Amino acid sequence: MKIGIASDHAGFELKEDLKAYVQQELTDHEMIDFGTDGPSSVNYAEYGAKLGHAVVAGEVERGIVICGTGIGITMTVSHIKGVRVALCHDEYTARMSRLHNNTNILGMGGRTLGKGVAREMLKVWLETRFEGGRHLRRLNQIVALTGTLYRTDPEIASAIAHEYDRQRSKLELIASENFVSEAVLEAQGCIMTNKYAEGYPGKRYYGGCEWVDVAETLAIERAKRLFGADYANVQPHSGSQANMEAYFALLEPGDIILGMDLSHGGHLTHGSPVNFSGKQFNFVPYGVDRVSEQIDFDQVRDLAKAHRPKLIVAGATSYPRTVDFAQFRAIADEVGAMLMSDMSHIAGFVATGFHPSPIPYSDVVTTTTHKTLRGPRGGMILCQEAVAAAIGKNVFPGMQGGPLMHVIAAKAVAFQEALHPSFKAYQRQVLNNACALAEALVRKGFRLVSGGTDNHLLLIDLTSKNLTGKVAEEVLDTAGITVNKNVIPFDRQSPFVTSGIRVGTAALTTRGMKEAEMENAAEWISQVLNDVGNTALHQKIAAEIQEFCLNFPLHT
Repeated sequence: MKIGIASDHAGFELKEDLKAYVQQELTDHEMIDFGTDGPSSVNYAEYGAKLGHAVVAGEVERGIVICGTGIGITMTVSHIKGVRVALCHDEYTARMSRLHNNTNILGMGGRTLGKGVAREMLKVWLETRFEGGRHLRRLNQIVALTGTLYRTDPEIASAIAHEYDRQRSKLELIASENFVSEAVLEAQGCIMTNKYAEGYPGKRYYGGCEWVDVAETLAIERAKRLFGADYANVQPHSGSQANMEAYFALLEPGDIILGMDLSHGGHLTHGSPVNFSGKQFNFVPYGVDRVSEQIDFDQVRDLAKAHRPKLIVAGATSYPRTVDFAQFRAIADEVGAMLMSDMSHIAGFVATGFHPSPIPYSDVVTTTTHKTLRGPRGGMILCQEAVAAAIGKNVFPGMQGGPLMHVIAAKAVAFQEALHPSFKAYQRQVLNNACALAEALVRKGFRLVSGGTDNHLLLIDLTSKNLTGKVAEEVLDTAGITVNKNVIPFDRQSPFVTSGIRVGTAALTTRGMKEAEMENAAEWISQVLNDVGNTALHQKIAAEIQEFCLNFPLHT
């Protein structure tokens, strides 16, 4: 474990002793020194803050702060969001600060502790695991009950605290969900929510937009760089609105569009009759081959030739295989159609090269900014310069007024994170985890639509288990596993019941889980779905999962 340590002049001698102790005795750990570098008088706040931010950023896993009494430097780091610090004075308080309070920083007094006591405190603090359970609920209450929100609206504060507890203590396997970073959360909750900014950077209908212009320009430029696009519009409030805005930029109401059938993996906005897309445009659905359960390109070509659509939509919401955008482009060219690609589920893979990019083949590309891209909930449109003006006009003023500048700021942060090399490693692990989960489930007797996966999601056919997706979703939830019921190709059940469930690995991978943890997840899923009436078993598994999740915090 990497441990940071910081002190002022009064804690310098003890700091140096603890460094030597770790190097000589606690050799499984590495200690990183954040200063001070000598006994000359300094201000403790500077060094404490540096260490506190390093802990929150994940540069070190835990930290020790020392000043004369320990009070001042502990007060300093306690103001940093994400720090859980305790000023301890003996081995017992150090142990309990971990066991019950999950501290990530240990405070000490350089003038109040002997070196032997400090060494024992450090040793037991590093060895002790957080107990969780009721103590986790109490820690969540601290967050909920000490903020401005609780004083203003305790009911909403309570709901948020319980949702935080749910996310922390369950296995999140919904394929369209992920966990954003604390930096994205901070940006999305920022004061840019106050600013009206109709228009685009440099061309606003309101004054005072110089700083929101900076945020939106950064989001645009980062998105273009991330995906290699000529143009990026980051204002769409959602993926559905991005699709709507793209349709109206390219088409007239009543025009013919080819889109993937909802029951075969398409999205509501790809032509469902209950959605605006199916009401405003004449959609012709294509689907998957009954045997391979992959996109039937012979059918796509035949339908395109028969109906001569003005637009073909490539992309899906529950399709576990690689989308061949080049084939879609070839078919579109055969019939003189435009191609729009919705990469909402696979945007993270596209950005990192693990899925072929739709950009070279498409007139327009739409996406959400969450899911595998791991940003805030929102939408985005990428396109060639030839249609950029039409897209811009249909976003604003065509479909939207003022953009959500706080969300755009959060999108910019997420794009910056996605440009970092670690994001590619994350996407690789998402894929590895999906393959591991698929293999484990198949070994346990589950049938996967198309036989497996090429991305983050799996579609599980429960027909042979005599279960519906609705029942599976409900019973898994009682056991601490969150999934969603989902139709499968050629499903005989209604969309409210379904024959399948959809699962994905993006969120669990964000928490740091790897292939071994996918084996655990598959085992728990199998136990629950093979014994759906055993509520005692479900409660036992829920408790196991809650304990298991303590090893994989949402944020370090």
